[in-house]
Amino acid sequence: MGNSQIIMKKIKTALISVSDKRNLKPLLNILKKNKIKIISSGGTFKEIKKLKYNCIEVSEFTNSSEILEGRVKTLHPKIHAGILNKRGNKLHLKDLKVNNFENIDLVVVNFYPFERTLRKTTNHSKIIENIDVGGPAMVRSAAKNYKDVSVITSSEQYPELINELNKFKGSTSLNFREKLSKIAFTETAYYDSVISDYLSKITHSNFTKKKVLYGNLIETLRYGENPHQESAIYSRESEMEINQIHGKKLSYNNYNDIFAALTISKSLPKNTGTVIVKHANPCGVSIKKNHLESYKSAFACDPVSAFGGIVSCNFKITKVLALELSKIFLEVIIANNFDIKALKILKKKKNLRLIDASNYKVNDGLKYLSVNNEILIQSEDTKKFTFKDFKIVSKRKPTSKEIKNLIFAFNVCRYVKSNAIVLAANETTAGIGSGQPSRLDSCKIAIDKMKKFTNINENLVAASDAFFPFVDGIEKLVQSGVQAVIQPSGSMRDKEIIKFANETDTVLVFSRTRHFRH
Repeated sequence: MGNSQIIMKKIKTALISVSDKRNLKPLLNILKKNKIKIISSGGTFKEIKKLKYNCIEVSEFTNSSEILEGRVKTLHPKIHAGILNKRGNKLHLKDLKVNNFENIDLVVVNFYPFERTLRKTTNHSKIIENIDVGGPAMVRSAAKNYKDVSVITSSEQYPELINELNKFKGSTSLNFREKLSKIAFTETAYYDSVISDYLSKITHSNFTKKKVLYGNLIETLRYGENPHQESAIYSRESEMEINQIHGKKLSYNNYNDIFAALTISKSLPKNTGTVIVKHANPCGVSIKKNHLESYKSAFACDPVSAFGGIVSCNFKITKVLALELSKIFLEVIIANNFDIKALKILKKKKNLRLIDASNYKVNDGLKYLSVNNEILIQSEDTKKFTFKDFKIVSKRKPTSKEIKNLIFAFNVCRYVKSNAIVLAANETTAGIGSGQPSRLDSCKIAIDKMKKFTNINENLVAASDAFFPFVDGIEKLVQSGVQAVIQPSGSMRDKEIIKFANETDTVLVFSRTRHFRH
């Protein structure tokens, strides 16, 4: 019996202070049913009174008026002593008796909408005013004292609390309070991490002494890269900017490929471009204006690798393209929306996932890679290329068409796993060599792919994600029909590369930036 009383805690007094005032009525009903006294303040007090329930205002309960325009309401010893005291501790009981304080057994609090404020305004003063102080303080007090106090931090938890109070006749179980405590501390940590992130951004402090990451669980996945690995996807937003509109559940590998494809797609001209990705590497990219031709050209670059891959269209998919896409097996199709006729065609393939990415934006924030107990962080490589970023170093100058193809190839190249070589012609990739320890091997793979599938022998350009350390790489490209090359500068043999380009009447353009992607 004694042990049961320790585990079960009767709720006699509840404090409610919520920014989100939805669904209060069912909660108030159960509190009234169990004769639980309610304390509240500000807008919540008014809402409770409006719903015709009895409630004591915090200022009346503490005998202390709200001050500083409401900044100080619940920050009072009577509130925090009522929450934090250990019910079986004689010294605590004595302190409560001397000060005429009473227990608060249930705390229902959700915080000022800081995240929502960030989405609505850039006004710094308004943002700062939406940093909650009293709410997190009460939640932390209640969560710390979970052996005696229940804490609710979201209106989504009301049904569970109602069920608990019905089940145990106005009491809560230790397991329930312990679970709520864990959620509460996660909530305060998340809230503070969003504030920390905002302040880091406005002070341009990417690499602070301590780093706090936050995210919302989107879904747990069937498994990770392999069946023995656990996996889940989180987002800094409450929802992702991509919307799955058809098909079976996405896997870890699907998401990895989707984000790789979208990163390239969104770097292409507005409403233009098709990207085909396999194992996070592009196997075909085209920015031809005609959408059907764009897809066909990207597919032709490497139709073998495209099988079972992901297609990302930086435009709306219509019926004509949908008919073509439905001819082969694809895991995922991404687009800036689909028209009704296209959806009807593509939805016939029940295992094909369709993703609307019309709201997806590649931000220029930080990129994270975690290994063991360490986290590597860097800024994203989202640089938009212009002609000013490059320097023509060969005697032969590129035509405007060659310049366009060179910059296109170089942009694709930075999204290919290093060492990366991209061959291109007519605004389309002609061959891609990726992920080789040797740059020369990447050249050979790109050339072999080109000869096997596209066999282009005019207007052919090549891009390299870093400089050629020796002449052999560029020599191999020129021998295969490449007439113009773009590469970052910085090699001790740059002069040898320039000399070779001039001897072979090859256009050579140096980039001022390097673009590895490991």
